[in-house]
Amino acid sequence: MSMIKRRGFLGGGLGVAGALALAGCDMPHEIAGGFTGIDMARGHALRDEAWRKAVPSAARRARVVIAGGGVAGLAAARSLRLRGIDDFALLELEDSVGGNSRGGSVEGVACPLGAHYLPVPSDNAPEVQDLLEELGLRRRVAGRWQYEERHLCHSPQERLFFRGEWQDGLLPVKDVSPATLAQYTLFSQRVQALQRDHRFAIPSLRVPLTPALLALDAEPFATWLDRQGLDDPQLRWYLDYCCRDDYGSGLAAVSAWAGIHYFASRHGFQAPSDEAGDRDAVLTWPEGNGWLTRRMAQPAAPHIHTGQVVTRVAQTRNGVEVDVFDLASQSLVRWQAEHCIVALPVFIAVRVVENPPARLRHAAAHLRQAPWLVANVHVRAPLADRPGAAPSWDNVIYGTRGLGYVDARHQALDPTPQATVLSWYRPLGASASDGTVGRRQLFEQPWSAWRDELLAELSVPHPDIAALATRIDITRYGHAMAVPTPGLLRQLRATEAQEGARQGQIAEGRLAFAHADWSGYSIFEEAFTRGHLAGLAV
Repeated sequence: MSMIKRRGFLGGGLGVAGALALAGCDMPHEIAGGFTGIDMARGHALRDEAWRKAVPSAARRARVVIAGGGVAGLAAARSLRLRGIDDFALLELEDSVGGNSRGGSVEGVACPLGAHYLPVPSDNAPEVQDLLEELGLRRRVAGRWQYEERHLCHSPQERLFFRGEWQDGLLPVKDVSPATLAQYTLFSQRVQALQRDHRFAIPSLRVPLTPALLALDAEPFATWLDRQGLDDPQLRWYLDYCCRDDYGSGLAAVSAWAGIHYFASRHGFQAPSDEAGDRDAVLTWPEGNGWLTRRMAQPAAPHIHTGQVVTRVAQTRNGVEVDVFDLASQSLVRWQAEHCIVALPVFIAVRVVENPPARLRHAAAHLRQAPWLVANVHVRAPLADRPGAAPSWDNVIYGTRGLGYVDARHQALDPTPQATVLSWYRPLGASASDGTVGRRQLFEQPWSAWRDELLAELSVPHPDIAALATRIDITRYGHAMAVPTPGLLRQLRATEAQEGARQGQIAEGRLAFAHADWSGYSIFEEAFTRGHLAGLAV
């Protein structure tokens, strides 16, 4: 049976017994697990209008309040500290900071709960470079920057299960036709030409929007590919995978600018016929980017308040009032400050900011959020493997709805076969750009259904996964990331231009806004840079 046909069976509503039987797996024993990491009920509690009408039972003061403890909020806290401002309070909804870059553990094995790597930043992101230097991840040797080898992703880095065996790299190459190879080369040439003629950079706020870039922003990536005659199924699958990986939605939902930016802002696109070049280095840790956020949080620890539901942010004649519901005391607390950095997702910020400014309302009206699921699977022994490339850090299965898995022990220096955790990623916004269907599925579908889907998918290359899995912990993100839909970049930049904002410094009176949403897509570099600049803006 071919993989495509098999995938149709596995996705067709069979129970785990039927799916695993088709994949040739043993029937699963009892596997522990459940939902963890994010308390979805806390976010939904913002809908409780009673909180907005409650009278605060306590008052607290700080020079600056930071609403939100994701990467942007932590970067803002660091930026304030670098300026010598230590009278601030950071308010976080969950029990730990880090946002989509939290880390955790399963059965004592560290693993990511969200983002799991950071590409070595270019000179377009000096703020991120400075952070890495501060954390001891890079240093200058003989006039050149060197990154700590033990934190760079070890080889082999990635592989693809395609046509019954593993191959190196994620671009399908095994027994593909000359026509497919020709389209790989054509797409590579298109990306190279766009890189040569236009500037692409991360963070994107450093790039002026030219008419050519706005034209790419205006149409879906799939439409642009159609016009280029790029219709090969293998190429389309790979590009769709890339879009779902970075943007949470497929190539029909994101803009052509976003689809090309994925390649042109970093490493380009390497067709098999291209000369081999240096591969972009990637920093990663067993707990993913949680390694970074934990270290960013340590100096700010005395100022961090978790379990805080921000319900209102209002500018007053003399400053800012920030009302929060303290989950520990079950009471409403009012913070009074000179300034507030709103490091919240835009869809939440527009709800809690009193009399929201026009640019915030405008951004909220145009942004769409992709839901995500991250499952961490503890396996008690190494898995059986199919022929081909050796086990890698990133392992992807062609034609599936998931994005494959990363191995938490890949960075370990001890070669002894041991238990490990596989982190499986599943975006749910590929078929609906507004994410409504995916969010409903994420909220309503029981843990056991996600367990069954995961086991069915990973059993194709690993037939013994059900027998070796001992626990599966699942983290749900209802609004994981902004989707760079067609026209979004123009809309977001238009509000900045109209308000005369400096690059990334989105301020409104005593409020400063900082979140990756303002870039239109969610990666560490965008969130960190905007948080750092917000700390300079107050």
